[in-house]
Formats: sequence, C-alpha cells, structure tokens
Amino acid sequence: MADIEECRAALEQLSQNLARAGGNVQQAATVDRSLSCWLTDLDLTFTGTLRGGRIQDVAQAPGAPVGRADIRLVMVSDDLVALVGGRLNFASAWATGRVRLEAGIRDLLRLRTLL
Repeated sequence: MADIEECRAALEQLSQNLARAGGNVQQAATVDRSLSCWLTDLDLTFTGTLRGGRIQDVAQAPGAPVGRADIRLVMVSDDLVALVGGRLNFASAWATGRVRLEAGIRDLLRLRTLL
C-alpha cells in the first residue's frame, strides 16, 4: 500500500505531466473542473481543480468525498501510483473495475483524450 506522501507526489507528477502535454491532451486538460480521488485503502480523499492544464489547490481529507466533484475517481493507493508511473494502463484498470471514473458525458468525452 502506497503512503499518503507517495500519493500526493503521484498527483503532483500527474499535474506536471498535464502541464507539459501538447495538442489534444493540453486542450482537454485546460477545462475548469473540480476533481476528487478517493483512495479506498487509505480511506482518504484528495480534491483539487483541473485548471489551466494543471491540477491545482490539492487538499486531502479523511474518508470518502464529502461533496460531489465534476470528475470523481475511486481506486487504491498502489493503483494511483502505478497509473501515474506508467505501470498500469488506465483503460485496462477501468475495464476491470480497479479504477472507477464518474463524470458527466461532456467531461468523459474530453477525458478520453487524457486517458
């Protein structure tokens, strides 16, 4: 199980990856949407905002998400670290239920470019 600092570092790395991306990925990441990532094994939720091609205003709170973010992810901590590190394919993880993604249809269409 990854610890909180490893997960926070993975989210920062994801933010940096988005900021460096070009083309369709950069365009998809420039939306202004709230995010939540509930790590079930740590019973911890990270929240933030996808804005300007980065994940900004990252905060953490114990338990499941209290509010309803525009884009909601649910997974275990090791899967977050593996996804960002390139050791786990998002589509496979999503298809097998290891990662849950909930968002509106417009956001899902935009996010498919990122995933």
